[in-house]
Amino acid sequence: MQRVFIIAEAGVNHNGQMDLARQLIDTAKIAGADAVKFQTFIAREGISRFAPKADYQQQSTGKSESQLDMVSQLELSFDQFRELKIHADQRGIIFLSTPFDLPSIDFLRELQMPYGKIPSGEIINLPYLIRMARSFPRLIMSTGMATLDEIRQALEILLSHGARRENIIVLHCNTEYPTPFEDANLRALVTMARDLEVRTGYSDHTPGIEAAVAAVALGAVVIEKHFTLDKTLPGPDHQASLSPGELESMVNAIRHIELAMGSGIKETSPSEMKNKAIARKSIVAAQAIFRGERFTEQNITVKRPGIGISPMKWFEVLGMEANRDFAADECIEI
Repeated sequence: MQRVFIIAEAGVNHNGQMDLARQLIDTAKIAGADAVKFQTFIAREGISRFAPKADYQQQSTGKSESQLDMVSQLELSFDQFRELKIHADQRGIIFLSTPFDLPSIDFLRELQMPYGKIPSGEIINLPYLIRMARSFPRLIMSTGMATLDEIRQALEILLSHGARRENIIVLHCNTEYPTPFEDANLRALVTMARDLEVRTGYSDHTPGIEAAVAAVALGAVVIEKHFTLDKTLPGPDHQASLSPGELESMVNAIRHIELAMGSGIKETSPSEMKNKAIARKSIVAAQAIFRGERFTEQNITVKRPGIGISPMKWFEVLGMEANRDFAADECIEI
């Protein structure tokens, strides 16, 4: 199967601090992720002063400040993102960031990222989708909160403004932090791949790593998962993120599943070939048999090892004459 592209989602878990952002890059690299992804935005460009916080944001950061005030504290400058891109390049991990407004799209295009990432909330943002289609040759689009028709409409916009279907990966996603397992709906991956004729992946917000690993078995070619250096840090996303150790466990589990998926051809594997003769059986003498005797259900039986005549030839052997003497348990020869 195609190697799964694993995105370690740092998001805003840097808390606006460059030292934490660099540590997140280092942690993603150590865990074995293919890419580390941040979120690039100018808070006042995308959030009005009247926008309320989501429930999960209120639970993790309180109710005293507005969403704009909260997000403004997590904003990094374009120059800081240039520094983080250099740091990621030096560490040998792909740098990605999700733009949340038009100026941020234009900036990230300059960084020549291999993918432009469309977040779930922008899937109904027509000017945003047009700019993304014109800015990045390859796109990954999250689909939290969206219906299949909304995803189809967003795809049509991207395709009509320069994007190519084979260069778009659509991520199934649920926009709740954390997502209840009963709302994960992993089978939507299969539906989306079939009905939209696109490659699909999964942006996972459930607790733990199980859903992300299962998504790989369902055909996900991209897995995105939030992580943090410390779940107890202040901020909206830390509590619903993986610890560094959990991130590494997820990466390892996905790589194991990739190997385990195999070719789909049912055949004897190289590792089990040596056990074939040990575990299977042959037709053997149930008692001493003398030359010239006929083989009967009384004087032959089936026992391990499987180095002789297959029991599938049982009825062919019955009634034949022994061509030599056979001791009990000796494999029959004809």
